[in-house]
Amino acid sequence: MPRPIATFPCPARANLAGMKYRMTRRQWLACLAGSAAPDRRRPNIVLVVADDLGSADLSCYGCGDIRTPHIDSLARHGLRFTQAYANGPECTPTRTALLTGRYQQRVGGLECAIGVGDVGRYDEAIWLAERGELGLPASEPTLPRLLKRAGYATGCFGKWHLGYRPKFWPSRHGFDEWFGILGGNADYFKHTEDDGRRVLYQNDRPVERKGYLTDLIAEEAIRWLRKTRPPFFLYLAFTAPHTPIQDPDQFDPATGTAPRRQGHRPTYARMVERMDARVGDVLAELDRMGVAEDTIVVFVSDNGADPNGSNGLLRGRKGTLWEGGIRIPCLMRWPRALPAGRDVQQLAMTMDLAPTLLAAAGVRTAGAPHFDGLDLLPVLKGEAAPFSRTVFWRYKRGNDRRKAVRRGSWKLVVDNDRKELHDLARDEREQHDVAAEHPDLVRELEALLAKWERDVEAPRLRGYRSGKA
Repeated sequence: MPRPIATFPCPARANLAGMKYRMTRRQWLACLAGSAAPDRRRPNIVLVVADDLGSADLSCYGCGDIRTPHIDSLARHGLRFTQAYANGPECTPTRTALLTGRYQQRVGGLECAIGVGDVGRYDEAIWLAERGELGLPASEPTLPRLLKRAGYATGCFGKWHLGYRPKFWPSRHGFDEWFGILGGNADYFKHTEDDGRRVLYQNDRPVERKGYLTDLIAEEAIRWLRKTRPPFFLYLAFTAPHTPIQDPDQFDPATGTAPRRQGHRPTYARMVERMDARVGDVLAELDRMGVAEDTIVVFVSDNGADPNGSNGLLRGRKGTLWEGGIRIPCLMRWPRALPAGRDVQQLAMTMDLAPTLLAAAGVRTAGAPHFDGLDLLPVLKGEAAPFSRTVFWRYKRGNDRRKAVRRGSWKLVVDNDRKELHDLARDEREQHDVAAEHPDLVRELEALLAKWERDVEAPRLRGYRSGKA
């Protein structure tokens, strides 16, 4: 069983207390940096991200045709969010916000998924791609880098999708080790993108492996856990259940892969159930290590479901800013500090996870850019009441321009210049547009949205905005 971390932050205090103190090099560096809060245990963190999993694709969210007992256990022994939102309706923007704790618009060029082979899919992204700059810059302070500075071991296993070029890879963002695919999706058995490009990497080197990608990702993560000492941060980003829709048990030796069955719900269900089983294996490993009690486990999807999944009765899907495109399942378990079996009504965004997890770890972020996300820990612990807030979305892809703002229960959506206003407290399904009944409110929310857009303008796009090369 791993040795528990002493509550004293440095050897001097331990000696004053008459204790014998043994410290790893990582903990010693954290002590010297003063980056962790004193006199507290630092929890381990496991952040699990599903890809395109709908808000109604888990049993604990009412799904009737997919069995997810291991993921459901996080709700039973922890918290289930009922008002959780992705920062964007696609992969790349949400993952940017997840790791930076800020609106992805502040980075620039990452407001939709990076295209296969490093392709920009809208004007600013195309401009960056032409300059070799389409990705998350290493200059951005990220959750793994801040945790690493505080003495955490950091591992990334699964989907990256934040830049194809080496300067954007996980190793440049504070991860000690990584394994997974660079782009947005890959064949689950061949591990290639649709253009045939091999995108499976381990620690900056291309690798070839046999097996179903969901299994490989989980097995590498477990292998890393077995050799890693607390405190650790595990970023486990499955590609499932993103397309291609392939059954884990239908490998065909003749083709070297499994049939693709777009729109086939039973195959989609088996993909989710395989991911659930592998989440169960990771949870079992935490139990075996004796660290489950003091490990924060978060499970979240990166956006709403595409046509293969289910967003229940919510309007829209992946790629839209209706509730079905951005409302997501989110679960959090931390036995030592959080209540069990409770629903969280607080409106939460993907970008809230970074400041919340850093606060739980006692990591100071002085000198880093401010977070747009909020530390929700007091609400999650039951020490503070849920509060109203105003949040924003903007999505660009091709000629599509979609924006939204939610203030309290009011949500204004501007979908390619078509405006709709909904009161989500009465109309969660967004069936009744009441913009004509509240013109003053529409103008007020439009003004807030315009002000926010000015505030989040990305510095690295100044050249694009000025027309300069």
